[in-house]
Amino acid sequence: MSETTTQTFTKRTTSPFRYDVVGSFLRPLSLKRAREQFANHEINAVELKQVEDQSIIELLRREENAGLHAVTDGEFRRSWWHLDFFWGLQGVEKVSLDSGYSFHDEETRAESARLTGLLSGENHPFVEHFKFTQKHASDTVLVKQTIPAPAQFLAELQRPENLKATQAFYPTDDDLIEGIAKAYHHVILDLYNAGCRNVQLDDCTWGMLVSQHDGARPDASQDEERLTILKQQYVTVNNKAIAGLPDDLTVNTHICRGNYHSTWASAGGYDSVADPLFNQENVSAYFLEYDTERAGGFEPLKKVSTDKLVVLGLVTSKDGKLEDPKVIIDRIHEAGKYVPLDRLCLSTQCGFASTEEGNVLTEEQQWAKIELVKKVATAVWGEG
Repeated sequence: MSETTTQTFTKRTTSPFRYDVVGSFLRPLSLKRAREQFANHEINAVELKQVEDQSIIELLRREENAGLHAVTDGEFRRSWWHLDFFWGLQGVEKVSLDSGYSFHDEETRAESARLTGLLSGENHPFVEHFKFTQKHASDTVLVKQTIPAPAQFLAELQRPENLKATQAFYPTDDDLIEGIAKAYHHVILDLYNAGCRNVQLDDCTWGMLVSQHDGARPDASQDEERLTILKQQYVTVNNKAIAGLPDDLTVNTHICRGNYHSTWASAGGYDSVADPLFNQENVSAYFLEYDTERAGGFEPLKKVSTDKLVVLGLVTSKDGKLEDPKVIIDRIHEAGKYVPLDRLCLSTQCGFASTEEGNVLTEEQQWAKIELVKKVATAVWGEG
């Protein structure tokens, strides 16, 4: 891994950093056991929180020791990367469905979020979660708060199983978009006032739109006109939610194709969604899945606005086999044909545990992946 360049690169002092992670980590066995005991009424909520607290403190030390500049709580208090956030909004209830989300060779637990009233963002539990993480992280690192994108919530509420309840409170899509954006904006401002300076919007909606996997879309037969409408709705709700935020709050997004128990939900390149995703969504950076051929090539990156960064997810989080560093370096330089190298960074393709089940690899393999990301990034861009 000796390939270097004489080019001078900007030192990254805000998120994303040259080497980064998406955010979720494998739950330790003690936490998994505690959640099981809580579900079986063997321990109470206070006792569960004590285990969560200690697990997060230990994770923060491990992240810092690994040299990460941006750290998270690993999403250790969540069961899902997205549903727990939805359930924390006012006007939302947790529901069980007849079937879960369809992945390539597996079906998830069958849970969703459904409206019980008008949406609002007051007293969201994630704000207190952030405060705890911030309190126990070192002053030398940035605490990143991951939340599902507003577009993801829009898609959840538009599911056929949820649509009747959604339309009872928001008769039109425009009404719904305004309601979601307002609730999200409130939560994000509360996070900011708690000290948060980096929010990451995790978003599978775009991956579903480009999917070549049968059944991954809400309606795989929908025509191009409907797809155009959905693309505009997704970029609109995301932009409305983050409009008018403080200048020193960085908002990035992570685009995903599904990450459940090491399997995936959708396949297809970014070509058909690059416009409006890469040139109209008002985020600072895109964390992009690029660990397999399912993500297509780098050419769509030409659409990325010149003021934005791209974080290449070239190291998979779905298995423990370490990639060849030279292959990763070569792919970074290939992407550099479309986005200048100075605007590129490197990360794992997704989190290691988008749900509490986690991907199929060990904790040691997880940290080895992070070390690989750091070593490759340092070889390409130097320290920082």
